[in-house]
Amino acid sequence: MNAAEHTADHRAAALEARFGLRLTARLSESADQLPHDVTERLRHARQLALAQRQSASSTQVNAAANGFSSAATLSFGGHKGKSWWTSLTALVPVAALLLGLSLIEHFHLQDQIAAAAEVDAALLADDLPPEAYSDPGFVEFLKTSRE
Repeated sequence: MNAAEHTADHRAAALEARFGLRLTARLSESADQLPHDVTERLRHARQLALAQRQSASSTQVNAAANGFSSAATLSFGGHKGKSWWTSLTALVPVAALLLGLSLIEHFHLQDQIAAAAEVDAALLADDLPPEAYSDPGFVEFLKTSRE
């Protein structure tokens, strides 16, 4: 992360914090006018939201730890009851990706070769004087004759 992105992140965080403070102040001003039963329901909802947030953050920490242990198991060869077929099936998508990329490269190269052969055939088939090959408009002539 460069300095400009870091500064932009700090500015965004400062704006967000300022907005939150202003919103909290407005809500606090009008909270005194609410009936008792509404304030109790809001307090209960706030406690539930905080509890859910704490459980969600602990779940994220556990998921990250499990993801790390799974990656460590795959990379360090720990099996813990898994068959070698499971490890082999993890390599199938990678092999398919590599095969697809090599096929794309092959077909792209074949297209380039075919285009160059077409230009060479046009050059050899035409009866042009040698001065025509040094003409700046010769490339345009080849393009228009191909279309």
